[in-house]
Amino acid sequence: MSLCYSQFTLSDRRRLYQLKERKLPVGEIARQLGRHRSTIYRELKRNTFHDREFPEYSGYFGTIADDISKERRRRRRKLRRHPELRELVIERLKAHWSPEQIAGRLLADGISDIRVCPETIYRFIYGKEDYPLGLYEHLPERRRRRLPRGSRKPRDGLIPFECRISQRPDFIDDRSEFGHWEGDLLIFDRKLGHYNVTSLVERVSRYTVVIKNRSRHSRPIIDKIVHAFSPLPHGARRSFTFDRGTEFAGFRALEDGIGARSWFCDPNSPWQKGAVENANKRIRRFMPGDTDLSLVSQQQLVHLAHQLNAIPRKCLGYKTPAEVFIAHLRECG
Repeated sequence: MSLCYSQFTLSDRRRLYQLKERKLPVGEIARQLGRHRSTIYRELKRNTFHDREFPEYSGYFGTIADDISKERRRRRRKLRRHPELRELVIERLKAHWSPEQIAGRLLADGISDIRVCPETIYRFIYGKEDYPLGLYEHLPERRRRRLPRGSRKPRDGLIPFECRISQRPDFIDDRSEFGHWEGDLLIFDRKLGHYNVTSLVERVSRYTVVIKNRSRHSRPIIDKIVHAFSPLPHGARRSFTFDRGTEFAGFRALEDGIGARSWFCDPNSPWQKGAVENANKRIRRFMPGDTDLSLVSQQQLVHLAHQLNAIPRKCLGYKTPAEVFIAHLRECG
């Protein structure tokens, strides 16, 4: 008997039906299925089909038992049994809260005596009964189909050890050397096309560069960075720090094109490139996620960058990013 309990599957129920048809005792059935005999008794009691009109058709059948079990679980779902909680979850999903944020806030505020975990909310969103509500459109990724757990491939293999942020020199981390940048990709409503924006921020001056892209393919994105930074002296474009998105997989072209090193954050650690994350929030004030980028030109993005670079920053002693950037640029000569 297994020490780790697992729910009965359809194949388990079919096997149980076959063993029961052979009229084996429950103890032997339990041994062959690797279950406790009380589990077998409970399964037979709960999922045996009863036909009052035609008793001769009653009995335990694998497929029918599986359907009975699934229907019972559907009836017991928290967000079906508690309409007020269900409406609260829907309201916050439409306000673009993630399932994790909803579950955490419900627990922190003590609004409901019923505890709901993120998995419960995901199953509610993608469940057959409630899928027509289209609540998946309010999730960050807006996936029509939920990815199986563990289906996301780790990207560690794509990033050489010498390019990981743990190997980045301290003078980049403490902002004591000019010319080190952070980069990210801003994604917009997919219904409006595949356009996106590369945002880049110099770590010392907080100077921002914004580039429009037609797709998320890596090579065109990297080529545009090379084109934008080629006019600068080498001292102003020493390195770039990215996350592990596939859009930056062609990073070696940066070293070949403009002699700039690339560094990559640890998985799920966007805070390690905090300068560009901060800049993204500033950009979103003027370009929210539902902006139609097909109507926005590169020249308009340049104008937006100039606007951001002309705002005084407390971290710069109330100088503007443009002023600090130009002063360092002169030193690069």
